Amino acid sequence: QVQLVESGGGLVQAGGSLRLSCVASGRSFSSSAMAWFRQAPGNEREFVAGLRRGDVTTIYADSVKGRFTISRDNAKNTVYLLMNSLEPEDTAVYYCAAAGAWKMTVSVQEAGYDYWGQGTQVTVST
Repeated sequence: QVQLVESGGGLVQAGGSLRLSCVASGRSFSSSAMAWFRQAPGNEREFVAGLRRGDVTTIYADSVKGRFTISRDNAKNTVYLLMNSLEPEDTAVYYCAAAGAWKMTVSVQEAGYDYWGQGTQVTVST
């Protein structure tokens, strides 16, 4: 059974940093595209950052570019999201997502991912 479990969320002041982790189990995701999405209250879930399968190519939403960094540790089957210079607008539930191994590209759409975690809350105060 495939599971993605996020951790690292919490309450932080504006300008602070957090690092989210997503540990995968049930299969290796080293050959899969991985991504982080987020959903703020009253909003739809939106793409934040993605990491393409097999290499280090990354893509970011314009709103987080230059502040957030996605990375992976294949030995630990873990994906990270380092978030710096956090703003109140970053407050949301953050979700980890993984694509099936047959998918060659990293998508900014939810439909591009086959496995999802339960989410971790990030709250940024002023």
